[in-house]
Amino acid sequence: MTPFAISAPPRILFGRGEAAKSPGLIRAFGARGVLVHGANPARAGWLVAGLGPDVLTIGCGGEPTLPDLLAALHLARAHRPDWVVALGGGAALDMGKALAGLIPAPGDPMQHLEIVGQALPLTAAPLPFIALPTTSGTGAEVTKNAVIGLPDHGRKVSLRDDGMIARLAIVDPALTDGCPWPVTLASGLDAVTQVIEPFVSIKATPYTDALTRPVIGPGLTALRRLEAGEDAEARDRLAWTSLCGGLALSNAGLGAVHGFAGVIGGMTGAAHGAICGALLGPVLAANRAAADGAARARLDEVCGILADVLGCTASEAPTALQAWARGAGLPDLLALGVTHDMHAAIVEASVMASSMKGNPVALTVTALRNALAAA
Repeated sequence: MTPFAISAPPRILFGRGEAAKSPGLIRAFGARGVLVHGANPARAGWLVAGLGPDVLTIGCGGEPTLPDLLAALHLARAHRPDWVVALGGGAALDMGKALAGLIPAPGDPMQHLEIVGQALPLTAAPLPFIALPTTSGTGAEVTKNAVIGLPDHGRKVSLRDDGMIARLAIVDPALTDGCPWPVTLASGLDAVTQVIEPFVSIKATPYTDALTRPVIGPGLTALRRLEAGEDAEARDRLAWTSLCGGLALSNAGLGAVHGFAGVIGGMTGAAHGAICGALLGPVLAANRAAADGAARARLDEVCGILADVLGCTASEAPTALQAWARGAGLPDLLALGVTHDMHAAIVEASVMASSMKGNPVALTVTALRNALAAA
């Protein structure tokens, strides 16, 4: 067996009701803190009340940009916190994680950003970061990177450091109850993508296989059940799928869907989950057509799992998945702002993305352009 490492938070709590433990667990890191929340501050009221008076709250209404981060960093440093907690979707978790990493860091944050910066490691230990996701999708509660948009560059890039992994991740599916269907659909498809891509990744390990293979079918089934209405058991299963995906991608990487998604998100500002959902079926089809050997066997296995859920043949699964998602309300790439005259630039930038390195087969430029067109 090839040696491998495991990257994960030192403590993860999963299950309904676990969020109630968070105030006491967070206060163990110190009295003063920063709480990052999503667009609706009222949803964080229970946690603010439980944490006491020495908490600075910062809102994050969308996927964080560098100007957003710099403004929040100015406020957070002045507060002199002992810890940072984020309660929200992937955007809020990324903002919180970035603040935890950068509050103690001297110098210009740009020097730590990938692609547009120098990607230098952090020289000061990040503050303790505690994550409470309120959507099931990104798995950001267990990853070591924060994605930051740079509007002036038309890109999304990562701030990445081993020290940024959460000290505590609390995944309470009850926090996702009542999430609107469009958000559930887009984030849920991201969660499904993030258990498929690490499973077929060239960097897959026995650890990531154990996380991903068992939840591909149940994750998609849970998402389809939620289309029919609120369902606590389906919320639980989708939250577990999302957590497994975050742990898996941290250890096996991703693939072409996410290689495209970072570039498209930076160019258009479209939601990450919606982009991934639109691309998943076409990229699966492109990979399956180009792969052979062990890679083709894994892709066939994934398509067989999807086929069992969707009621079709394995060869039809990528198209059937795309058709179901569209019918359920997911916009295509054109509706997300991707025009055909952007395809060449997207492909050129995407082939250099770090996520592409895990794709099970090296797709040609033609295959990548065809997948974009199909999406």
